[in-house]
Amino acid sequence: MSHKSNSLKQLALQKFKKNFWGVFSFYFIVFVGLISVFAYALAPDNSEYANQMHLAIHSKKPGFKVTILTIPSQLETNQNSFDKLFFGKKNADTEIPISEYKVENGILTYKEYASDGLEGVEKTMLINAFPNKSTETYIKEKKFLLGTDKYGRDLLSRVLVGARISFFIGFVAVFISLVIGVFMGSVAGYFGGKVDAVIMWIINVTWSIPTLLLVIAITLALGKGFWQVFIAVGLTMWVEVARVVRGQIISAKEMQYVTAARALGFNDYRIITKHILPNIMAPVIVISAANFAAAILIESGLSFLGIGAQPPMASWGAMIKDHYNYIILGKPYLAIIPGLCIMSLVMAFMLIGNALRDALDVKD
Repeated sequence: MSHKSNSLKQLALQKFKKNFWGVFSFYFIVFVGLISVFAYALAPDNSEYANQMHLAIHSKKPGFKVTILTIPSQLETNQNSFDKLFFGKKNADTEIPISEYKVENGILTYKEYASDGLEGVEKTMLINAFPNKSTETYIKEKKFLLGTDKYGRDLLSRVLVGARISFFIGFVAVFISLVIGVFMGSVAGYFGGKVDAVIMWIINVTWSIPTLLLVIAITLALGKGFWQVFIAVGLTMWVEVARVVRGQIISAKEMQYVTAARALGFNDYRIITKHILPNIMAPVIVISAANFAAAILIESGLSFLGIGAQPPMASWGAMIKDHYNYIILGKPYLAIIPGLCIMSLVMAFMLIGNALRDALDVKD
């Protein structure tokens, strides 16, 4: 039995490797996963949530350059390198975009950046405010590769950090849906009768409520926030998994290997987990890939409605919400860039789902 399943696994893997779009999608998903984990190491703005605002330089085009003066803070932020790498730097320094500056007699004179031909305010400060009485490392030219958003934050950094929510919501939601769906489907399909009738009633009631409405109800019950959305999306997706598992178990429990397991005196738990479930996982894997895509879309929709991840957290859906009116104001890229990110990640999960379905269909 194990030798046969191993050979089927190898056959499925070979078929998957031949599918160009499946393999491409797999590597793309791994790439986005690495970006989401190490977002702060890659982002030009590594402050917490990439939330460094410069209102003077809001909505600037990609490739915009400006000189930034950093005024060091007297506050100490005790933060270890692990925390900085995965959760961003707690930045107490003040950053000011400037158009020109000069240093004379221990006094720094600078002119604040002002857009649209306006005159910037000229200010002065003592050089003593800087460590080692040197401004060299505190005045630097900064380039915004994707421009800035309406609050003057670096759009590229926000996109990179926003990948984390979209990517992890897929994982958490699919995990929750698998745990509940496989359990409910297994119990309903294996035991049948009244147990099946009760579980099917729960499934049909949940199925009949529109997904977005159910998610909104759960988020309102649990409160707005990051983890609430993860749980809410997961709790709406188990129904499909449960229906598929139930159907597969009903047909699998009549097979000879199940009858043999019963004759050997194995208990129901062992028969379901060790004998039936490993043989019916192919359609469940395909559904999980589709659920990944659906979870990302639902989270984006919730963030767009304002009940997803809350500001200042970066989320692709929230970025579209903040900037969709810029589509007609001549700066469509502010909404199109996060929109393309959502589209490409959803597309990758759909393509990998199709490739897995073809590879796991061993009848060919």
